[in-house]
Amino acid sequence: MIEFCASNMHHGTDRLMKKLEENPDYDVIEYGCLGNCGECYLAPFGLVNGEIIAGETIEELEELMMKAIVKQQADREALDRLIDDM
Repeated sequence: MIEFCASNMHHGTDRLMKKLEENPDYDVIEYGCLGNCGECYLAPFGLVNGEIIAGETIEELEELMMKAIVKQQADREALDRLIDDM
């Protein structure tokens, strides 16, 4: 799940949100507020499965989000393997 704050759209996250919404593998949600006002004011940010991801630019934010998605998926797969081995 990828979440964006409507108040952060002035950083250009609206364009990234629309791009990510095109991928059917992602659940993309926009909220009026995510409760991270300091983060929201300073830089483009969003949440990936509850983890705050922020970048200095939209391009950096997208790159960091994609890395977080890959890492979180790898972590889930590793955990599943551990559980299966028990």
